[in-house]
Amino acid sequence: MDRLVDFISPGPDSREELLESLAEAEHRSLIEPDARRMLEGVLRLSDKSAGDVMVAAPRMDVLDLAQPFEELLDTVIRTAHSRFPVVDGSRENIIGILMAKDLIKLQRAPELHLRTLLRPAVFVPESKALTELLRDFRSNRNHMAIVIDEFGQTAGLVTIEDVLEEIVGEIEDEFDVADGESAVYTLADGSYRVAGDGPIGEVNRIFGLSFPEDEFETIGGLVAHELGRVPRRGESVDVGGLRFVVMLARGGAVRWFRVTRVPNGGLGDLPAARAAGQASNA
Repeated sequence: MDRLVDFISPGPDSREELLESLAEAEHRSLIEPDARRMLEGVLRLSDKSAGDVMVAAPRMDVLDLAQPFEELLDTVIRTAHSRFPVVDGSRENIIGILMAKDLIKLQRAPELHLRTLLRPAVFVPESKALTELLRDFRSNRNHMAIVIDEFGQTAGLVTIEDVLEEIVGEIEDEFDVADGESAVYTLADGSYRVAGDGPIGEVNRIFGLSFPEDEFETIGGLVAHELGRVPRRGESVDVGGLRFVVMLARGGAVRWFRVTRVPNGGLGDLPAARAAGQASNA
């Protein structure tokens, strides 16, 4: 009977056929579109490795063991991460992971040494499959791993969120802007956190500028145009008297900028007509 069923209605013999079966199941309303996308993400997860989704080493936000508390706190506030690799002298010398919340202990008890607050760092090769990495994250209750290359050098870092987003798509966090909320937030040090998809008009209104609203819809689009490409995490771009530092970038787009005014009041690379308009609004 089983052979007869297979002959009449054969099952998928390859991953491509399985993906087509999922598409057909969605078309027949047997599964929801979101369920289909997640199932496809699971199937493709085994084809990807830690090196495919990691944050490259030059763009890693790290804390140095020798930094004073105020500098550590400034980095935590500016980057808004929940955990950080901690280095001792060199970025290659990663000695542990610091939870941002543990800095409170250091503030309450200055006699503590930062090293006592560190948690062990987990190191994985670039070639480690994401399916295996996810299993390790779950069993070891780790949320971050340092990725090393074939020569034992730091290649980058990967988090459990990076892996899960390959399955479920982008995970919104508490810093994402909901409908109706402002895209510009004032930080404790007087700088601003600005959403990459924040409307040009809102940025103009808050900073008293006149960026061209008819040419670009979002501030991220304008900054990418001025630079000639999408900036990467940690990169800095001066436009219209403002300095945009990329705090977070995902999916080929900037999620958040840290924005300060350029000390000398420079107007960046905007054309003279725009610059004149901005100067009159300053």
